[in-house]
Amino acid sequence: MKQIIEVTGLCKQYDSFFLDNVSFSVPGGCVMGLIGENGAGKTTILKSILGLIRTDSGTVRVLGKNPETDRAEIGHSLGVVLDDSFFYNALRICDISRIMAGVHPDWDSAFFAENCRRFSLPPKKPLSQLSKGMLAKVKILAALCHHPRLLILDEPTSGLDPVVRGEILELFWDFVRDEEHSILLSSHITSDLEKIADYITFVHNGKLVFTKPMDALQEEYGVLKCRRSDADRFPDAEIIARRDSAFDAELLIANRAQLFGRYPDAALEPASLDDIMTFYAKGVPAE
Repeated sequence: MKQIIEVTGLCKQYDSFFLDNVSFSVPGGCVMGLIGENGAGKTTILKSILGLIRTDSGTVRVLGKNPETDRAEIGHSLGVVLDDSFFYNALRICDISRIMAGVHPDWDSAFFAENCRRFSLPPKKPLSQLSKGMLAKVKILAALCHHPRLLILDEPTSGLDPVVRGEILELFWDFVRDEEHSILLSSHITSDLEKIADYITFVHNGKLVFTKPMDALQEEYGVLKCRRSDADRFPDAEIIARRDSAFDAELLIANRAQLFGRYPDAALEPASLDDIMTFYAKGVPAE
């Protein structure tokens, strides 16, 4: 399978943060979810992939090219939505199509207009008068309507209600359906990623924890709940992290089916992405 993004041994040092030897790849025709708590390194990774910062070591390839030296060549194949960037608020939605047509030679004005109608976006309304959900849709359409091969998205559905998020996820499904396009999606809304992502890359404190298929995570990881007095019967080799309360314990494990076979009476549930992140951030690692 051809890799659309390849990140190998990526390192970047700041005064109080170090992105340490991160490696992962994004295959063609898939959605890769990028997760981690605030300050984990997600934005540094995205900016490195976009060639917006100079890395200390390691390599990044986007569509086989170096984003630091080939940004102009890569740019027409990318659609980007960053959390902290957008258009001037006095612009109307129809103005965006005109502006983007001057930026991208492949800009599809008809496709933009069609999707504005699909999502009931009023073309002559200023951006300053749009709801947060409408603004999010306009951002994503601006990234989509020059028909890029790759979308790189930073918190595109943050703060939106479930109905609007569902509509935006439909756009993403349509985009990757032909297996020629890919999405790298950084989001704190892990329930959205559980619906749409094919792979998950998890970074914690600047380090890569794992990059795995979503279906493998859903099958393998589990949360085991028991009394603290019973927790010690489970070998440390079975446990990734542990959280204790006054009387009870919760254990994150990564071989749920095998453990259930040996301890059929255990209260063992599938682990969500939120569970996994919380255990790594707040739990005590097994020794």
